[in-house]
Amino acid sequence: MIQKRNNIFLTGAPSSGKTTVIRKVIASLPGPAKGFYTQESKQGDRRVGFMMHTLDGEQGWLAHQDIISDFHIRRYGVSIENIDTLAVPSIAPVKNAIIILDEIGKMECFSLKFRQAAIAALDSDNIVIGTITLGRDEFILNIKARNDMEIHEVTPENRNSLPELIRQKISTVIT
Repeated sequence: MIQKRNNIFLTGAPSSGKTTVIRKVIASLPGPAKGFYTQESKQGDRRVGFMMHTLDGEQGWLAHQDIISDFHIRRYGVSIENIDTLAVPSIAPVKNAIIILDEIGKMECFSLKFRQAAIAALDSDNIVIGTITLGRDEFILNIKARNDMEIHEVTPENRNSLPELIRQKISTVIT
């Protein structure tokens, strides 16, 4: 039996265009969707943090240079509270909704609730469109090794064609 791969993910180097591809996919989804995406935030030309945006209009810092936290990536303090209160509920499976999960990365994975919610989303019957870091920790490697994952690396050569490829894959899973 061929297993349907309804977890379609992007990976790639930082600033390769993963979130840009995700946002283009969100703009043309054929049905209801929920989830979140993350964007870098700048002051002038200096990055100061990363803002999470849920598809239902909420937002909060994922990480910021001014956040005091026990969890850090480089100079950014990570807000576990925002991950748990914004990202986690946004990716809870709901019948017939496409789940956007941008991203399974080092910052998000500091949260046990997030890791559990990500697994629940991936295990669901929902289509999950997301991004995953190139990172190599055990949790991320286990996600990448799942049989129901389809992972595309975003490159300068394919980033403009990926939104249409993902839309086509969504339509084949839905039908």
